[in-house]
Amino acid sequence: MSADDTRAGEDRGTGLARDLRRAVRGPVSVPGDAGFEAARTPWKLTVDQRVRAVVEIEDAADASALVRYAAGAGLALAVQPNGHGAADGLDGEILVRTGRMRRVEVRPDERTARVAAGASWGEVLAEAAKYGLTGLCGSSPAVSAVGYTLGGGLSWFGRRHGLAANGVRSFDVVDAEGASRTVSATSDPELFWALRGGGGDFALVTSMEIELHPAPELYGGRMVWPAARAAEVLTAFRDTTTVAPEELTVWFTLIDFPPFPELPEPLRGLSAVTVDLTFLGDGADARRLLHRFDRIPGLVFDTRGTMAVPELGAICAEPTAPTPAILHGELLDWFDDAAASAFLAAAAPGPVAPLVTAQIRHLGGALARPVPDAGACGHLAEPYLIGMLGIPRVPADVSAIKARQASVCRALAGHTSGSKPFTYLLQDEPASAAFPEETLARLRQVKRRYDPHGIFRANHPVLA
Repeated sequence: MSADDTRAGEDRGTGLARDLRRAVRGPVSVPGDAGFEAARTPWKLTVDQRVRAVVEIEDAADASALVRYAAGAGLALAVQPNGHGAADGLDGEILVRTGRMRRVEVRPDERTARVAAGASWGEVLAEAAKYGLTGLCGSSPAVSAVGYTLGGGLSWFGRRHGLAANGVRSFDVVDAEGASRTVSATSDPELFWALRGGGGDFALVTSMEIELHPAPELYGGRMVWPAARAAEVLTAFRDTTTVAPEELTVWFTLIDFPPFPELPEPLRGLSAVTVDLTFLGDGADARRLLHRFDRIPGLVFDTRGTMAVPELGAICAEPTAPTPAILHGELLDWFDDAAASAFLAAAAPGPVAPLVTAQIRHLGGALARPVPDAGACGHLAEPYLIGMLGIPRVPADVSAIKARQASVCRALAGHTSGSKPFTYLLQDEPASAAFPEETLARLRQVKRRYDPHGIFRANHPVLA
């Protein structure tokens, strides 16, 4: 019998499951239980989470009870709504799912929302849109708003309003002693700073209060050309982003569309170049700003138009079902002619495969401006971000995907800053890759002060 089998038998037979079920009201599963394998599996299927149990907490009281139990039993907790940011390294922890906590309460007069730990961005946007407001969401409506914000939060609207983490008013948390508390700039300034972009290593967040922003008009969509037009589209992208107002966000993507029947006929199996965009304002103004793209022939697909904020996820139509994703990101100090040529040569010497996408996001604007009371994520001085996504279908694909990602990084070595956003860390990469030394040292001080016994285990621990 293996050590894992022995431990699983002990967990069932000596009372871990029994004790957890006594401590919390939410569902509990341990190895050998029906549904355990599905419960422990994160959205990112390339990560194997070797946990002792999975607990789906019902509310803050459940969270407090679970933390107290874990502290008494000498166990660590890894908190995930669904595992979009899962990373390697879990082995023996209790995995905490917050997906049963989904309440979203909008206060339109204050332009704020109270968002529970398991609520998705899609749910937040749907509630906020009733009042002509929006949160600083990303490209996927399926991602949890709290998990995304703990990692900093790069939004479609970040160029206008900055990083999502810097728009948090307060967090409701359960601390390492199992006590519920509200953390704000005045109550716990150091813990508040760390939670805004430093990840989930410091407390169990049960909800957050965030600022909302007006979105009375929104224009957005996707343009698609055959990959042969990539150089022309990239030139238009660079020219457009050089003069773009902060209300306009534009992303350039090389993509190989799969031959799936659910895709529109022109896109099935197409090696393509896309431009995805949002504009906070009138459609006529947006079209004037995008005129360079309209001069490029061969457009095969165009979804641009006025849209409702809850429809944002349709722009990129990212997968919502669990996926074996390998994502690599780097921040670019600049993106001149040499960088553009190197990127195209390395990312798509033919089809972009074995990658699925190779993307350049325009940053800048409010994202680049230092904020006096910013959280641990600070600001992003770099004007562009490259992200490369691969989806391995068989084990041999993993090395090919990583090799292509490494090749692109080498080609752009003179243009990358050496840093990356926390949410772009590789699944085996330490938190130190996302933070300057002084920020990492401060995060480690907060960890030692607020969680000295290591009750909480983030996807990317700051002490690793």
